[in-house]
Amino acid sequence: MSGISIRKTGRAGRITLARPKALNALSYAMCLEIDAALKDWADDPEVALLVIDAEGDKAFCAGGDIAEMYETGQNGDYGYGRRFWRDEYRMNARLFEFPKPVVSLMQGYTMGGGVGVGCHGSHRVVGESSQMAMPECGIGLVPDVGGSLILARAPGRLGEYLGTTGARMGPADAILAGFADHFVPEAAWPALTVRLEETGDPSAVDEAATAPPEGRLAALAPAIDRHFAGETLGDILRSLRAEPGAFAEETLSTLARQCPLSMGCTVEMIHRLRGPAAEIRRALEQEYRFTFRAMEKGDFLEGIRAAIIDKDKSPRWSHERDALPQLAVTQMLMPLGEDRLTFGEEDRA
Repeated sequence: MSGISIRKTGRAGRITLARPKALNALSYAMCLEIDAALKDWADDPEVALLVIDAEGDKAFCAGGDIAEMYETGQNGDYGYGRRFWRDEYRMNARLFEFPKPVVSLMQGYTMGGGVGVGCHGSHRVVGESSQMAMPECGIGLVPDVGGSLILARAPGRLGEYLGTTGARMGPADAILAGFADHFVPEAAWPALTVRLEETGDPSAVDEAATAPPEGRLAALAPAIDRHFAGETLGDILRSLRAEPGAFAEETLSTLARQCPLSMGCTVEMIHRLRGPAAEIRRALEQEYRFTFRAMEKGDFLEGIRAAIIDKDKSPRWSHERDALPQLAVTQMLMPLGEDRLTFGEEDRA
C-alpha cells in the first residue's frame, strides 16, 4: 500500500493522499508517484485539471515522513535524506509549474511537506478545520518544499513571523498570508469535486467560495511588521524585548523553543527571495542548500530526537539564540557546487 491513490475521473486527474492514520504524511514513494503523474498528465488531452485531496478529517498532510530519514542519518548515511529532499523539491517545482489548473482541498493540518503538495496550485481551497503552518524551525530545518517562496511573497513581515514561529493559520489567515485562495465550507467539497470531475472547469471553485471566519493575523500585522523588519534574527529579538507587552512576550516564548540556526537562516532566505527574486526554482535551490547540510552540519537530527524519538522536548541546539554568528547562517546557505539542486530530466535518476 503506497498511501496514495492516483487515477483519472472524468475530466480530472485525481491525486488522493490515503494515509489518514499517519495524518497523510508524505513518504518518498508518494513524492515519486505524484511526480510521475504530473509528467503523464501535463500533455494528456483527457485531463483538463487536477484535483488533489486527502482521506480523513484530521489532516490534508501534516508533513513529511521523516522516520527513515532520521534512522539513516543517525547511522551517518546522509544520502537518503538528500535524495528525498532533492526529488521532493523537483516534484514541488513540477506542481508549481503545471500547465493546467490545480485544485487542492486542504482540511485539517496542512504543514511542511503538505504545503508543498497543496499550496502551489492555482485554486487552493481551505475549510472550517484547516490549520496551516511551516513548523520546521522547531525541528532544526527551515521552511522548505517551496514554502519559503510563499513566505517571501506574504504581506509585510508575515513571512518572517510565520517562518520563525511556526504559527498556525486558520482559513482566513492562510488566505491572507498567500497559502490559500478560497474558503469553501467542507460540506460542499464532495459536490464541488464531482462538478470538477464532470466539467473540468475550475470556475466551480470560485462559485462555491464564501467568506471565511475571521482570522487573527490581520489584527497582529502592525506589531508583526514593526518587530520583524530587522535584517537578522538578533534584530528581531532586540525589537521584541524593547517593547514589552502580550504580543512580544508570547512571541519571545515561542522563539525560545525554536532552533536558532534554523531561524537565522529562515530570515536570511526570505530576505534573499523577496521582490524580483521570488521564483520557485530559486526558492527550492536555496532551501536545498540548507537541507543538504541539515543532518551533517545542522541541528536536524537533534531536533527530531527531541521532538519525535525521545520526546523530551529539550533539544540541545548547536547555537544559543542570542549568540548566533551570521557566519553560521552564511555557511549553511552557501552554494553547493556540483551538489546543487537542478531540475533537468537528465539527473532525475
